[in-house]
Amino acid sequence: MRLLLVNTNTCRDPYPVAPLGVCLLASALRDEAEVQVFDGTFRGNEGLRETLEAFRPDLVGLSVRNVDDLVPQAGTFFLDEVRRTFLDPLRDARVPLVLGGSAFSLFPMALMQAWQADYGVVGEGEGPMRDLLRALDRGEDPRGIPGLLVAGDREFRPQRSPPSPGRLSLPFSEVDRHIDFTPYRVLGAYPIQARRGCNHRCIYCTYPALEGHRHRLRDPDEIAREIAEAAARLPGVTFEFVDSTFNDPQGHAEAICRALIRRGPRVRLRTMGVNPGHVTDELIDLMQQAGFAQIDCTPDSASPRMIRAMGKNFSWEDLVRAARTIRDRGMPTTWFFLFGGPGETAETIQETLDFIDREVSPEDLVLMAIGLRIYPGTPLHRAAIREGIVTPDEDLLAPRFYISPALGHDRIRDMLKEAAAVRPHCLPPGENRPDPAMLQQAIAMRRQQGLTEPMFRTLLRIRRSWPRFARVPMPGHAPVADVTR
Repeated sequence: MRLLLVNTNTCRDPYPVAPLGVCLLASALRDEAEVQVFDGTFRGNEGLRETLEAFRPDLVGLSVRNVDDLVPQAGTFFLDEVRRTFLDPLRDARVPLVLGGSAFSLFPMALMQAWQADYGVVGEGEGPMRDLLRALDRGEDPRGIPGLLVAGDREFRPQRSPPSPGRLSLPFSEVDRHIDFTPYRVLGAYPIQARRGCNHRCIYCTYPALEGHRHRLRDPDEIAREIAEAAARLPGVTFEFVDSTFNDPQGHAEAICRALIRRGPRVRLRTMGVNPGHVTDELIDLMQQAGFAQIDCTPDSASPRMIRAMGKNFSWEDLVRAARTIRDRGMPTTWFFLFGGPGETAETIQETLDFIDREVSPEDLVLMAIGLRIYPGTPLHRAAIREGIVTPDEDLLAPRFYISPALGHDRIRDMLKEAAAVRPHCLPPGENRPDPAMLQQAIAMRRQQGLTEPMFRTLLRIRRSWPRFARVPMPGHAPVADVTR
């Protein structure tokens, strides 16, 4: 059989994301079918009809990554674009269609009905897609395959959960062999997945629903080998670990770093969320030795009350220790804070701002966002129903957000804008992309001075030179003129 997998994610803000899930699926199914990937990130549907005519697939898989951009007011709803750009041309081709991806897995029944697909995969795709291909090849009825929806189904059988925590066996994604990786090398990175599953209970998070509540870990030596082989094909590329939190469970990230250090050669690495509860001197030291140039730290709040309200696995004391370790060791970090969760007040917002002033380096970037997206089945969803913010019968496909009734969106926005006005390393909601002129200046500066620091530090250096920041002392720190000298 011939299988065409289509990446429908065209969002490149703040940087383009290579389609790891689609490429992992293509690698996993290569023994079951002739597989081709169509990547729409940079070209939309340009060439899609020609690909359909030339490849003549027996089945098309449509990967849907994002529902919306998580912005409460004037946000972007991606699914309309996906329908116009990819779904409509595929319908015209009259090829059986299977939906999948994280966005579909969160709203499977609604999208199956709205888009009239033939099949849908809820959760991880490798197993259900393999079973579907075999059933279709043999002319068998695929109904009853765990994790698979068939047109007309009113319910589905969930995928079988692993009996216990254990190892995760994944093929090398070989992203650069399935798609043209050239445009991703400029602003993006080569994605690496180190585990699946999450046993934490953050009130808004969907990762446990998508990947399961138990950690499944890839072998550290296999991860190091995949990175080494990809680095040999793509010299100088940056690798990004895309797990929801890199350092969970404790000890796995350390083992990955040791495997990378043993194997060599040195590569440039970065990672998404680092869990403050498991940050140690040893971890940061090993990450720096392995080649990590920057990390993201995602506590969401630095208020003791809000940390508890958000269902975090760490305490305020853990967060302070993590911040001091990160700052003492000079690890470039982007910090993420979400404001407006259940119980948020002006006092809890000030507690987070006080933490930023005391513990976060002025050379590091702080991103601020308002509101928590409400997803079905989460603790936040249940709280929103109790408080009358949403009704039990809403499917939540149209974005709904929880924003603390004690404050409201506009008051939080004004507080954060006021805070960012005297903190040049803090970006208020809505400012997650640099001005094009600033970006060009940063590129020129990096070229002229041979800078290898993360781009955000170069951009912050330029931002601190803006007239509105020139004479404004940052709360809790030396005046900006002294910091940037």
